[in-house]
Amino acid sequence: MEKNYIQITSGRGPVECCRVVVLVMQKIVELAKQLGLEIEIVEHEDGPQDGCMFSATLSVSGDNVEKLKSEWEGTVQWVSTKNPYRPHHGRKNYFVGVAFFKPLRTGTVSERDITYETLRSSGPGGQNVNKVETAVRAFHIPSGISVVASDMRSQSQNKKLAHERLMMKLSSIEEQKQMEQTHSVWMNHNTLERGNPIKKIKGDL
Repeated sequence: MEKNYIQITSGRGPVECCRVVVLVMQKIVELAKQLGLEIEIVEHEDGPQDGCMFSATLSVSGDNVEKLKSEWEGTVQWVSTKNPYRPHHGRKNYFVGVAFFKPLRTGTVSERDITYETLRSSGPGGQNVNKVETAVRAFHIPSGISVVASDMRSQSQNKKLAHERLMMKLSSIEEQKQMEQTHSVWMNHNTLERGNPIKKIKGDL
């Protein structure tokens, strides 16, 4: 079953936006499970304080992905009823972006720009893992992005997994750039209507 990916970003907004990334992610995971979808966090960037993230990327698969997408893709507005980060701050409205995307296809990125190296896995797998270099690191030369896969017992399986993760990460970076550009537009406007949120949530941060 083909995986989809979900990018949630604060757009480099203040700490409150980073907190909203986590809160929105929790709600998306909850709905995904109710819909019978398989969902997991594959990557995240920690925010300036505990319980906050600048961004998070999740993988999701199943028959109801489109339902999840229709509920959440777009701008999400969070109306703060309690702000522990800046209790006396007058601002109540914070925005995050949610985008669904698929990883870049093989051929979109030239294989000549990717190098692979093997290394010893430190994960589970018994003595075989310690003796054989089964883990694989994939490195994208133009961007300097690299990922490691050590989940599988064979080198060939880990190479395939590393390639998939690299495609996902490159896609994720492109999505984040576009979403942060959109967020800069939100930050330049005072009227909430211009943010055109797909969802408005009211609650504590």
